[in-house]
Amino acid sequence: METIGVGLIGTGYMGKCHALAWTGVRAVFGDTPVVRRVALCEVEESLARRRADEFGFESSTSDWRALVANPSVDVVSITTPNAWHAPMAIAALDAGKHVWCEKPMAPALADAERMATAARAAGRVAILGFNYIQSPAIRYISKLLQRGAIGSVTHFRIEMDEDYMADADAPFSWKSEKSAGYGALDDFAVHPMSLISTLFGMPSEVFGEMRKPYADRPDGAGRRPVENFDIATILLRMGDGASGAIQVSRCAWGRKGRLQLQIFGAKGAILFDQERFNEVSVYLAEGPTEGHGFRTVLMGPTHPPYDRFIVAPGHQMGFNDLKIVEAHELLNRIAGKPSLTIDFDAGLAIEHAIHAAARSAAEGRWVEAWPCRTNLAGQPAKSAEISL
Repeated sequence: METIGVGLIGTGYMGKCHALAWTGVRAVFGDTPVVRRVALCEVEESLARRRADEFGFESSTSDWRALVANPSVDVVSITTPNAWHAPMAIAALDAGKHVWCEKPMAPALADAERMATAARAAGRVAILGFNYIQSPAIRYISKLLQRGAIGSVTHFRIEMDEDYMADADAPFSWKSEKSAGYGALDDFAVHPMSLISTLFGMPSEVFGEMRKPYADRPDGAGRRPVENFDIATILLRMGDGASGAIQVSRCAWGRKGRLQLQIFGAKGAILFDQERFNEVSVYLAEGPTEGHGFRTVLMGPTHPPYDRFIVAPGHQMGFNDLKIVEAHELLNRIAGKPSLTIDFDAGLAIEHAIHAAARSAAEGRWVEAWPCRTNLAGQPAKSAEISL
């Protein structure tokens, strides 16, 4: 394709990230089709017109169905609240569009399964917005693991913390509604699970626990009960015998964008913290013990795709750059080229693991994280959804 038409649904935080990615992907990589920003949708027409002008889209609408039906739109970016992901993605796929949908797939496991089924039936590319796997640091860590730099992995831990809901008097929002999902478990823990699936594969069993630090939040003149959980922990058993842990919190004072990964192997360790986005620390247990210690590797042009953005180390890539990389990987997949993406089938495996953790939290036992592979064959689910 020489030109590809894009439609964007939603213009909040992630909507703007997608708009910036579509604007910059050809300038950064140079090997993509010309990206035509065709149509933008928001809930209110005047807002849609304003955002279309700001983001450089040709037209605007308050009817997402009209955007999906637009014959000039080839790929639809979906950046709406979680509950809208399934109907929009399925409609776009049924209309023959490619889909780039933000995580998580959907609050309901059955809806996530319908999304994956629709993608298979449509034969279109449908990926999820797990942009952290696109980081040069994560790609470098993957290379270290593949060449056995720290030996066989014995244990890993991932912590993801932010403090935007740490204040007990922060107002009630849609993120605290039951319709948004379990809370931190599927709002946050899907990101660590995307890293685990990319670096190690999916877990075989999980043990989950969820907590609600604040029972209610201000809502108008009174307070409204919080309907999901802002803190979650998942223990993981891997098929090769390694163990892991995920800890996530939306109420962690002082943490702004922390995604810390620790990997321990038979011959060393690897550390990464997203608040130090361009650094990886490596410990190799070799040579004289008096020289042992963590070595910090600063990301630079030798760590692709950093070189596409900046020609010198120490000048730092950022969050929005990862969305540009993700847009490029999506376009590569549409073109039939090798790509690093999490499609709806792989995303469904993540959703099953998350829902298995919720079942574990309700039942107090280890639960099989079915399915344990990332490419599904369309079998019916073996684990049911849990209402907490």
